[in-house]
Amino acid sequence: MTNLLANVDWGDILVASEATVLMLAGSLVLTVAIGLPLGVALFLTDKGELLEQRWVRGGLSFVVNVLRSVPFIILLIVMIPFTVALVGTSLGIAGAIPPLVVSAAPFFARLVESALRAVDRGVVEAAQAMGATPQQIILGALLPEATPGLTAAVTVTAVALVSYTAMAGVVGAGGLGDLAVRFGYQRFQTDVMVVTVVLLLVLVQIIQMIGDFVTARFSRR
Repeated sequence: MTNLLANVDWGDILVASEATVLMLAGSLVLTVAIGLPLGVALFLTDKGELLEQRWVRGGLSFVVNVLRSVPFIILLIVMIPFTVALVGTSLGIAGAIPPLVVSAAPFFARLVESALRAVDRGVVEAAQAMGATPQQIILGALLPEATPGLTAAVTVTAVALVSYTAMAGVVGAGGLGDLAVRFGYQRFQTDVMVVTVVLLLVLVQIIQMIGDFVTARFSRR
């Protein structure tokens, strides 16, 4: 086993794994914080919904579509001046989080919109019949009813962010992706590449298992 993994420095692997988890956690929290209200706004301002606003919906949808259409690796490079202005650097964990959030938040917003569309219209109509305000309908009916779909959306977004963090290693963001590029690819150390890929697969499996468990719990409520 030692000969098979001769180039693997487990100290570097541990540091890179910690960086990947920190990037994932930080970007996921900000993605949900931004993407959730954005997705709710996309849904509510659509035709026939509570806060129908054609122009607002059109503007939000355009911005979301534009950001979703830009490949993440290109977004990383394009955002370097903005990232430096915002956090003072384009490298490391801090430098990776802004492009991660900008890329993932529109994706998550669309998933939120889809989850809200799956809610039975009768729930909203019943709340309206009882005289509930739009805010009460959103917080007391729509979001609770959409919880299984929202937890599934968070899971899908977290898995996508894992792959994004790996790509961020190309521009010096650190993490397992950076280790795979610098050692596995540029120095032809196949064993390092294999270990980083396996660890990313394990991370994705853990996220998916937790997400499936939480979604199933909310679905049975």
